Amino acid sequence: MKFTSTRNKNLSVGFSQAVKECYPSDGGVFVPSSIEDMRRWIYYINENTSFTSIAGSLTSALIKDEHSPIICEKIATDAFSFSPKISQLENNLFFMDLSGGFTGCHRDFGVSYLCSYLETTLQLTGGNVIFLDYTHGNLGATLACALRGKKHIKAVLVYEKNQVRGLEQNDFVWNGGNIYPVEMEGSEGNIKSALSQVFADKEFVNAFNLSVANTTNVCRLLGQIFCFPYSFAQIKNKTNSDIYYAVDSGTYGLLMAGLYSWRFALPVSGFIIPSTPSLTVDYSGNPIILDSFVDMNKRGNSNPAVPANLERLEDFFSSYKMMMRSFVYPVQIDKETQEKASKELYIKYGLFADEKTSKAYAALKERRDVLSEDESCVVLTALDHPSLSSDYCRHVVGEEPLMPDNIKKAQLHVKTSKKVITSASELKEIIKSLN
Repeated sequence: MKFTSTRNKNLSVGFSQAVKECYPSDGGVFVPSSIEDMRRWIYYINENTSFTSIAGSLTSALIKDEHSPIICEKIATDAFSFSPKISQLENNLFFMDLSGGFTGCHRDFGVSYLCSYLETTLQLTGGNVIFLDYTHGNLGATLACALRGKKHIKAVLVYEKNQVRGLEQNDFVWNGGNIYPVEMEGSEGNIKSALSQVFADKEFVNAFNLSVANTTNVCRLLGQIFCFPYSFAQIKNKTNSDIYYAVDSGTYGLLMAGLYSWRFALPVSGFIIPSTPSLTVDYSGNPIILDSFVDMNKRGNSNPAVPANLERLEDFFSSYKMMMRSFVYPVQIDKETQEKASKELYIKYGLFADEKTSKAYAALKERRDVLSEDESCVVLTALDHPSLSSDYCRHVVGEEPLMPDNIKKAQLHVKTSKKVITSASELKEIIKSLN
């Protein structure tokens, strides 16, 4: 599997290099330039095929030129003690729940896979990696779980003041753990700007092997890709129809994972998504990415601190602009329609639904016209556990879901006893101290 840049198609690097460098020097982001056709393998898997088996087989198929099947299997096995949960709501409506990981968030899949990949390969090649990321708290809680026991990875996580949560005392670097939480003055934008200043210093980045754990890193995306063939394996013998996915667009990472799954020859007919200010519809109702009006090479560099999946989406459809019209279906959803959808999911199926899942279901109901026939199959996808949106659930349906203990733990605020910093230079000093 080779990767190129959204800004320079002459670039060609292997998976390991793309993961290590995280982002190309030309200001773009890494995207696959070649993808294996997995048609034969996809039609062989079924409901008895485990998630780790799918993850291990796909890992081996995609990076077989760099790592042996045994190493690929170890990466997958170490990464996933959890899997998506697939259920059938009615004849041609299925539900994919991605909240069964460490912290109840779908990012658990990608982060755990990224950490497992790096730890396994660094054990073979030597060296260390330091993640530098901004987080509201959820990413930190996920990394805390994924990094426990790891020897070659540390993370410097930057929070706004009083927002550190989901960590244990043993997770802190000064207590022998892998995470250095940093509280920083300023808004989210100011903090991300400081991180961008650090990453702009290429000599410093290379000296300390800095990377990110957000979906700018292609390895994060690969960990999410596995969810789509797994869901197909679970439902393939229950439907003979076209398969669509209804999913919230979020930061477009899961949408990109689904599109790359289609490139592997997974039989997916389209993605129905709530529109966003950046990915919406034009006056004719066709999907449009507003950033596309500006040539990629005339834009500023991508910021490693901010997921760049929208640029990946542009790149994916750059040669197939007409295909986007028949593959991605953005729908504008207002608050009233969203809440009506949430109530319907609760009354008809007994499902608590957060804002994202409610919007995805509302989008599905609005775009029944895109389904090729009445028998078409739709997989409604829930990204996160509804208990993370208890207030919303209580407001809409009058009840709130129980919060599992692991999610409660991930939400607990933590005091670090470290001073609040104010600048990129102070952040660099903390990174230096990890050596």
